[in-house]
Amino acid sequence: MKPLFCTISVFLLLVSGLSAEEAPTVIILRGQTESQRIIKSAAFSPDGKRVVTAGIDDTATIWDAESGEKLQDLMDIPTRVRTVAFSPDGKKIVTTSWMEGSVRIWDAETGKELQTLANGGRTSAVFSPDGKKIIAACWNTKNARIWDAESGKVLLTLKGHTEIVHTAAFLPDGTKVITAGDDHTARIWDAESGEELQKLERYSNAIMSIAFSPDGKKIVAAGWDCTVRIWDAESGKELQKMAGHTNAVMNASFSPDGKNVVSGSKDGTVRIWDVESGKELQTLRGHRSTVESVSFSPDGKKVVSTSWDTTARIWTLE
Repeated sequence: MKPLFCTISVFLLLVSGLSAEEAPTVIILRGQTESQRIIKSAAFSPDGKRVVTAGIDDTATIWDAESGEKLQDLMDIPTRVRTVAFSPDGKKIVTTSWMEGSVRIWDAETGKELQTLANGGRTSAVFSPDGKKIIAACWNTKNARIWDAESGKVLLTLKGHTEIVHTAAFLPDGTKVITAGDDHTARIWDAESGEELQKLERYSNAIMSIAFSPDGKKIVAAGWDCTVRIWDAESGKELQKMAGHTNAVMNASFSPDGKNVVSGSKDGTVRIWDVESGKELQTLRGHRSTVESVSFSPDGKKVVSTSWDTTARIWTLE
């Protein structure tokens, strides 16, 4: 049964009287229903002017990134949205649904559904850098699949993982993809042939998040061993092991210049790290439960985070 229509509250908090690491400007995006719902995912639009959030209230919402004003709802998404992402041109949005397992493409301006690509256990999905393909990870078939974003045709099925695949991403030039999951491995694949090129066995537990750096030379991985790790994308060598979170790390991503990484954890914190030194630069506190997703804005001046506490937060960094 679908929840009642959400009444959306937006709060702009100007935090003062705290230490520098705890005093950014924060916009809180909150959906309130009779049963408040976890927000699972958020992403900035390519121009940084909008944020899309999605959660288990069966909707995705587009917001103004400056004011926090709600701009558009994507409605009628079956059973709990897990992830959401803009296309590179900002005109489309892709969502995955947790229980129904669909991958759906939406018009970012009108909120109209354009296409359903798949049903069955998809855990995350993103567009390729040119917007022509979509890759989605899958939990029940233990693989990832690449589609043509226009026709909906399945182009490749990437098989090799032995457990749930949680995460998948394209290399910035679109020639390779990387996947990771519960089998403690990350795997790099040729995006045209589907050939497995490299298997990285550097993690001691499930990997929840994986991504390439903007220049494609590094990889950031995060997972259940409470660490964030940086690997060399060519050799697979571990360059940094960033420790500081006190519970599993659910998500991590690079800043647009590749110099920093942001991470979110079940410990309720958002942390920013220096890639070169591995030093923790800033801890953003405010969420009251697990932080599910984190990402930088295109200009690197903001971070959006989502949490089981039913909020998303847009942090303006000092």
